[in-house]
Amino acid sequence: MWPTRLLPALLAATSIAGVFISPAQAANSDVKITEWMYQSAAGGLGEFVEFTNLGSTAINFSGWSYADSSAKAGDVSLSAFGVVNAGESVLLTDTSATNFRSTWNLSNSVKVIGDNAKDNLGRSDAINLYDNNNALIDSLIYNDQGSGNVKGPRTNGISAHPGAPGALGANNANLWISSAVGDSEGSYLSATGEIGSPGKTAFAPAVPIGSTESLLLSALITLGTVARRRAHKK
Repeated sequence: MWPTRLLPALLAATSIAGVFISPAQAANSDVKITEWMYQSAAGGLGEFVEFTNLGSTAINFSGWSYADSSAKAGDVSLSAFGVVNAGESVLLTDTSATNFRSTWNLSNSVKVIGDNAKDNLGRSDAINLYDNNNALIDSLIYNDQGSGNVKGPRTNGISAHPGAPGALGANNANLWISSAVGDSEGSYLSATGEIGSPGKTAFAPAVPIGSTESLLLSALITLGTVARRRAHKK
């Protein structure tokens, strides 16, 4: 254990480093919409929305929710995602989670909430993400029929993803592009002929930087160095 006299210094160091004891605490604004498809290739079930934690710290989705153009926080619960790790993508679909994983050849490690029958997407709709305080975290309004200023790709059997980092969180569907097999997202054909890359995004950090563990370790190393220097001076 650390000597009692060093505890205040440890707490101060971890505070300065931005370390918090709970691994689920992070800036909620780091979570973004990263892919969507409003309808499967056959016109039936299979639409999906992907959310990704683009930050460096895990976030607990307990109390989080989704809504379409109803824009009503709490419409569809996302609590079942649990803790979403840094760089992790999670999926909401209107088919069953088992069927979705089978269609896209996804492992059980990919978190999927299925059977969303309440807020299905249409050709002109919105995707709204709310945190556990019902605060709007990200939103994307689109209308692939091209009326007015709100447009965006038509995601009938082909998903859409941000065309550049600046599209993330910008609520501008015109900055999104259609997926294509072998694109920068690693998009591929599903078993039923859709094109997309659900469960991953090119915008997620490959190695989360500034994680709780690394910052805490850095703080401990710093304190150890200070303690040794004080010991040598005695």
